[in-house]
Formats: sequence, structure tokens, C-alpha cells
Amino acid sequence: MFQIASFDHLALTVRDRERSTDWYQKVFGMERRYQDVWTGLKNPVVLCTGSVCVALFQAGSAEPLRPRGQGQNHFALKVDRANFEKAQEELRQHGIQFKFWDHQICHSLYLFDRDSYEIELTTYELPAQGLSKKVRDVP
Repeated sequence: MFQIASFDHLALTVRDRERSTDWYQKVFGMERRYQDVWTGLKNPVVLCTGSVCVALFQAGSAEPLRPRGQGQNHFALKVDRANFEKAQEELRQHGIQFKFWDHQICHSLYLFDRDSYEIELTTYELPAQGLSKKVRDVP
């Protein structure tokens, strides 16, 4: 069987490509790639941080986006413990609500982007003491 080297990108259809580009840059520090080659409306805006990329495609005017709970469930980005803690601080600074979940093998934060795609930030580096609640909303 052939071997897959790594995850390349996740393609998302968004209502406002520029607004979503700004959000992913601001929230995750993603940088735009390939803008000198992919310049048309049908081309994606590719944003990456390290080897993790999203490709944002502009929805057509009559093209519905999938509401929460249908189709794609979520995508997860792995971070170390220090960045997991830092992410919580930065999300609060941006006024982005998220949920914390203790999965016992990892801790996760769940948030939504501007088109209601759910994003999970996960760390497998757990603190010595477990948390008392499995799930909690964080303003």
C-alpha cells in the first residue's frame, strides 16, 4: 500500500473570502501562499502556518454553505501545552468564545470561524492534575 507523507490542506467554501482570510491570519497567524499564481475568483486563497494549510474558496451567490451539524464536522489543529494556554488568552483577546473539553488523553478547545466551521485546538501534553469538569464554556 502507498504511504501518505502528511496532511496537505483543508478546502473550505466561505461566504466572504477576504473576511475569512483576515480571520485566519488574525486568529491563527496564518500566512498567504501562492497569491502570485492563483489570482482569479475561482482560485483559492491558501493560508498556512508551518505545514498546516487551509484553502478558502469563494462561495457562489446561490451556493449554500453547510449549516452546523451537517457534512464536515470539524478539523483539529495540534499544539503543544504552552501554545494551548496561549491560544486561550489570545482567543479571549479577540472576543472569540470557545469550549474546553477534557478528553482524558488530550485537552481540546472548540471554536467556530466566521462561516460556522468548527475548529479544534488539541494538546496531548496534559498537566499533572486533571481538571474537575469535562466540558466547560469559556467566554
